[in-house]
Amino acid sequence: MSAPDGFDPLIHPPARLQLLAVLSRVDELEFAAARELLQVSDSVLSKHVALLAEPGYLTLRKAAVLGRQRTWLAITPAGQSAYTGHVAALHRLLEGG
Repeated sequence: MSAPDGFDPLIHPPARLQLLAVLSRVDELEFAAARELLQVSDSVLSKHVALLAEPGYLTLRKAAVLGRQRTWLAITPAGQSAYTGHVAALHRLLEGG
């Protein structure tokens, strides 16, 4: 999905960029923790997650914990590559190249 120069409009919105930045540093993140970190509602985060999961940038793992369904998010190798390329494109843009 990313452009040849690495800029990826799917990743660019601030909430998605921030989510991938965090996920690139951890094995996985629980949905509620992501929601609090981004300071968005469940529905807003769900939309961002769905958009990032569609091209395979994220995976979701669901499991019951203490009788409640929980969801964990993880970045995939494709998502890591797209995120790294996007960040590099932003650096090039900031450096004027």
